Amino acid sequence: MIAQLRKHMVQHGPSILRVPAKLTPFPVQKKVMLEGLAMVFKEALEDGDFEFLEDRWLKVEVRDLGLQWFISYQDEKLVVAEHIEQEDVSFSGECNDLVLIAARKEDPDTLFFQRRLRIEGDTELGLEVKNLMDSIDLDSLPAPVKFVLQQSADFIHKGMQSPAEQKEVMNAH
Repeated sequence: MIAQLRKHMVQHGPSILRVPAKLTPFPVQKKVMLEGLAMVFKEALEDGDFEFLEDRWLKVEVRDLGLQWFISYQDEKLVVAEHIEQEDVSFSGECNDLVLIAARKEDPDTLFFQRRLRIEGDTELGLEVKNLMDSIDLDSLPAPVKFVLQQSADFIHKGMQSPAEQKEVMNAH
């Protein structure tokens, strides 16, 4: 019963979040994105690891939420835009998959080959973005952020498993 409820919530949660996410004004989205990126990539920003994105644009899209942001690096800081003429590379995926990638519960390469993560455009730039994401040390995140991310990913991961997979996991413990 609980497993069925979790599965339902994982499958339908993004559609419930879609309306409030779309109604959130872009300036609020931008502020949250910039603060989140600054926190997650604090060390990389201090080390100048985003120079490869100088005057180039990365599009990040959460397809099932209908959200997208354009991210670049200008004047030694990250910038987020609502619209641009042309991005250089695009990363897009479903909300649940992106949470799993962020928490390291799923490998981006695996999701890419399963066509659940799309990377389009400049492949070299896309690889640099992916490598930078892979270099994030989850232990460097503030404890509350790490906790919420990992709990969310665990919930999603279990909700995406079939009943047979759940029994295997339960019997293994």
